[in-house]
Amino acid sequence: MKKLVIVGRPNTGKSTLFNALTGTRDALVHDRPGVTRDVIGGTIKNRAWTVYDTAGLESAKSGLAADSTDMAVRYVADADAIIFVVDGRAGLTHGDMDWARVVRRAAGRTPIRLVANKTESSRRTAEMDDFYKLGFGAPFPISAEHKRGFDAIFDFIDEIAPIASDTQSDNTDMNTNETTAATLAGIPNRPLHIAIMGQPNVGKSTFVNRVLGQQRQIVRDMPGVTRDTVKIPTRFYGRDIVLMDTAGLRRKAGVTDDVETLSALKALDAIKTADAVILIVDATRNIENQALMIAGRIYDAGRVLCVALNKWDLVPEHERDEKLLKLKHQFANSFHQIIKPMILAISAEKGTGVQNLFKRVYQQCDLAATDAPTSLINRIVEKLVATRQPPMSRLKRPMKIKFARQTGRHPMRITINVGGASDIPESYTRYLRRGLATALGWEHLPVVIEYEKSDNPYGQ
Repeated sequence: MKKLVIVGRPNTGKSTLFNALTGTRDALVHDRPGVTRDVIGGTIKNRAWTVYDTAGLESAKSGLAADSTDMAVRYVADADAIIFVVDGRAGLTHGDMDWARVVRRAAGRTPIRLVANKTESSRRTAEMDDFYKLGFGAPFPISAEHKRGFDAIFDFIDEIAPIASDTQSDNTDMNTNETTAATLAGIPNRPLHIAIMGQPNVGKSTFVNRVLGQQRQIVRDMPGVTRDTVKIPTRFYGRDIVLMDTAGLRRKAGVTDDVETLSALKALDAIKTADAVILIVDATRNIENQALMIAGRIYDAGRVLCVALNKWDLVPEHERDEKLLKLKHQFANSFHQIIKPMILAISAEKGTGVQNLFKRVYQQCDLAATDAPTSLINRIVEKLVATRQPPMSRLKRPMKIKFARQTGRHPMRITINVGGASDIPESYTRYLRRGLATALGWEHLPVVIEYEKSDNPYGQ
């Protein structure tokens, strides 16, 4: 795949352009400058191009702005084509001039196309002669918001890499907003989509960088660094995967900024498109209700969940057994959908436990994509019923279990055909769920038991 990198000053509309080119809403868009920090990747439909949205270029010597700018310039140096975006409303600025020189040096001989965004009005086209001073040739007027003027962009990249017949099929590595893990489970060789979630400053981006083996995500010892959900295709421990690094999630009461609100919504939306979620928690602190809330959403969505106890190397050895046991009890007692929560200790900083974590996650994803034989399910249910008979209903009517089958995945769903009583106690449902999950090896997966009333053929 060819690499197209979008660069420019803050607030010129780069993220809006990225979303328009990819047909997604992956990049966070806000009127406030400097919202984008990490580099976000996506694919252009029907073209063998990966497009990258970068942070606005700023003249900062340190801090987040400097880190974001350095990363953007590194991507420029590795690009096959570059789009330099300027603000057609604001006109040419000293910042445009300064960063055009930086981009030109970093790009070398890589072709660059200059686009003047926010030029919805034809009156503005007469005001763009100044942009020739940037040295990128004629500025092409576009409106990313209204998707106008994109022919200039498509002509530009098609000259570099002409459209091939095999690019007509959609590439779903990163554009997964319109799909779910459930609908994609049957596609062969599809990379597993794994979301990395957790509260702020627990080490999510450090974990992602460890898996990638490079400084791909900005890491700072402060909360709220990651804002977008960044999807990164890679290969790790023998499998093709797409890592989704998400923004940290705080309690609603602690969120007063609308950008953080949008970031949180994007993070929660990642659950829908993930096959599995790795929930990072700080092992040096007590588990908080916010982490349990995130876990609850993941279980309710039927996704594979692995709780990663990060910074385990900082926990004193004499406290580890007790802490691990306490956390397992806390998770097991909080969620009825799960029999045995998968909780593993890691150190993202040192890399210990990371490969074992992915091995376990892969195993559970493969298991979650299978269907259990109906004959096996019925044999298990028969044994469970023989061991513990269903209780009588409030009307003193017995419940008769007639037939059971698997009717869904994500979560693993078992539908049981019953006759007689309709008010089946939750305690007996928990008994059946535990028995089925244990016998089928689904202890780490969310399991749902549903009942289907058997009609009486002699009833009126």
